[in-house]
Amino acid sequence: MSEVTLTAETGRTTGTRPSRRLRGEGRIPGVVYGAGQVADSISVSRVDLRHALNSEAGRNTLIRIEYDGKSALTLIREMQRHPVRRDVTHVDFLEVDPTRPVELYVPIVLVGEPKQVTVMGGMTEQRLNQLKVRVRPDQIPASIEVDISGMRLDRSILVKDVELPEGVVSLSSPQQAVVTAELTRAAITARASGESDEE
Repeated sequence: MSEVTLTAETGRTTGTRPSRRLRGEGRIPGVVYGAGQVADSISVSRVDLRHALNSEAGRNTLIRIEYDGKSALTLIREMQRHPVRRDVTHVDFLEVDPTRPVELYVPIVLVGEPKQVTVMGGMTEQRLNQLKVRVRPDQIPASIEVDISGMRLDRSILVKDVELPEGVVSLSSPQQAVVTAELTRAAITARASGESDEE
């Protein structure tokens, strides 16, 4: 996975008012912590952070924070937002070792057309939108694809059935349903009506 570099500023005063002032200047307060070090208070450009989060990997983007001669490879561990406007108000960056696995959630994307389901009047329902995994930072996938083209009615694809990219280990329950295929209410009603007419 490629990484994004953000240049951060240090020396900010912590607290509500200084943080509000920073946000008014277009900067987001945050901290860099991990790797056995004391957390460093920083701030990053709101625009640069938005661009980083708009990459294919979203919140799982590897972000290299450069500040005060330091260079920390990080993942976003927590992102606080305003309760009404939903603007980002604070970000926690966790420093990671590219050679050591981390635990995180990766989005699940359904691919393919379940023709055997639709032709029978059924539909698929995605029950799990993200998978908890353990993976090295340099092998984090942007998403995990699940092929539903071979699905049939009254069948499910479980976590244990999902093919994972190299280096990715699932931490979610193996028996948890990712996607199910069932008749629509309209199809059930039509079938019931047809059976009644035959009688």
